[in-house]
Amino acid sequence: MLKIAVLASGRGSNLQSIINSIEKASLSAEIRIVVSDNKDAGALDKARKHNIAARFIDPASYGSKSNYEKAIIKVFEEKGIDLVVMAGFMRILGKDFIEYYQGRIMNIHPSLLPSFPGLHAQRQALEYGVKYTGCTVHFADQGMDTGPIILQAVVPIKDNDTEESLASRILGKEHVIYPEAIRLYSENKLQVKGRKVIIKE
Repeated sequence: MLKIAVLASGRGSNLQSIINSIEKASLSAEIRIVVSDNKDAGALDKARKHNIAARFIDPASYGSKSNYEKAIIKVFEEKGIDLVVMAGFMRILGKDFIEYYQGRIMNIHPSLLPSFPGLHAQRQALEYGVKYTGCTVHFADQGMDTGPIILQAVVPIKDNDTEESLASRILGKEHVIYPEAIRLYSENKLQVKGRKVIIKE
């Protein structure tokens, strides 16, 4: 069974969607640990409610980004982690971490990448005036939201949308495609060829 670690900084709604998929048996995986850089993250509470190990690892306790990430890797290795899932983790992972888990880190972003990477993607979409946006699950690399794309879902933009209303509709799609991307990975159906992710039948 696929052993997952989740990195989260916020309320943990994508974490909850993954937990729900596991509990419904639509995803054959086990979340071994949830780690946060925020001691007040709702994701930690959600993990504990489902009897999942939850750890706040304080970046301020380590002298450098590299040392902080080494501490996380040590925890993950103790848990025998196969796949690292970033679910609202508000830190850019460093080169050493990315290389250590090369091809085994997923991230989700609230836009149709490569459009609108980085922070406030919903605001960027509204300000640009696009008619459609959405969300993207991708493998993480050393760039900002630049890794090979696994799945995307489209969300039409309404004339009266606010940043909040658009974010809410995008989030609903995120909760569908993130567990699905993990399921495909768990079944060895994802093959990376350069920038493309081929989904095998």
